[in-house]
Amino acid sequence: MLHSVWSHPVAAIKEGERHSRLSRLRDRMQANGVAATFLGPGESLRYFTGLVWHLSERLLGAVVTDEKLTYIVPGFERSRVEALPHLPGDILSWEEEENSVGLVARLVGPSGKLSLDDALPLAFYHAFAEEMGAARLIDGGPILRTLRAVKSPGEIALIQYAMNITLGVHREVRDTITPGIAASEVARFIDQKHRDAGADNGSNFCIVSFGSATSLPHGADGEQILEPGDVILVDTGCRIDGYHSDLTRTYMLDGGDGEFERAWAIEREGQEAVFEAAKLEAPCESLDAAARNAFAQHGLGPDYRLPGLPHRAGHGLGLEIHEAPFIVRGNRTPLAPGMCFSNEPMIVFPGAFGIRLEDHIYMTEDGPHWFTTPAKGPTEI
Repeated sequence: MLHSVWSHPVAAIKEGERHSRLSRLRDRMQANGVAATFLGPGESLRYFTGLVWHLSERLLGAVVTDEKLTYIVPGFERSRVEALPHLPGDILSWEEEENSVGLVARLVGPSGKLSLDDALPLAFYHAFAEEMGAARLIDGGPILRTLRAVKSPGEIALIQYAMNITLGVHREVRDTITPGIAASEVARFIDQKHRDAGADNGSNFCIVSFGSATSLPHGADGEQILEPGDVILVDTGCRIDGYHSDLTRTYMLDGGDGEFERAWAIEREGQEAVFEAAKLEAPCESLDAAARNAFAQHGLGPDYRLPGLPHRAGHGLGLEIHEAPFIVRGNRTPLAPGMCFSNEPMIVFPGAFGIRLEDHIYMTEDGPHWFTTPAKGPTEI
């Protein structure tokens, strides 16, 4: 089996933690009357087994039963899977003309129920339904995502390390950006700095917006050139051992724009309202409501109306950039120790500018803690 060189001061996830995760999954399976769980090629497969594989039209994954872990692999990919890091388990391979879901069905048995990874494409669901009958298939999302939503100390340490890297990159960007620079040049600079820090494959994503483009939450298409007096929004992150960072800063190079500075202060007020609402057992939706209530005091909104907050106030973070728990109206999931989520109640002034300050929170027995210190001011990081 191949082993990558690890050069970071924080520990990667070890086999012992993955075995503990499988044990908790098996407990949930028994409680829900599930005979087996199929983990498809995605982040849940990585979470429980350490195997990193990307989705294709060929079925590859792992079957978890009470007693065994079994990988289901296309025959011609077997040697590659054997060489990749993964928890020990049996490997069953199938050839191109064979029925791959039939291998899974035999492991489940003639009458047991199978919990399916909710990240599987619909085409695979239909194949399982044809082979086993839809009545024997269970949505595995509630089981898998509930387990993944509560992070271990090791996971929190990896996210913290990734966040520290990205915050440092933001500061370097702020110190080097000047009028006349292209957004694409800033994005390349950010990617290289993430690579220099040893992140997995550089930047995992990068949004760089100037001027009125900052009012578009996920940025504008095409090139942008920074003009004097433009608002700047940079949203980026990286991965360390698969775990994400995700930080946004919005600022101007020089002060003196009273409208922007007032709006920036309101945005920070919204962030603080979310943080203050992040109490153990509080429903996720109450944090979203706290941000909207804070903005409404300044005539913004209400609800999703603009100027105001056009989307949820935050999202969970881990092996996926957006995962449970979601900080959104209607989500009554109570906050629990180990949950990690963004705090980003963006304010949008259509056609003028937008302000998103994004930091992340992790919950402990003592309440909420910041991964990173929120931005200091409208011209600072």
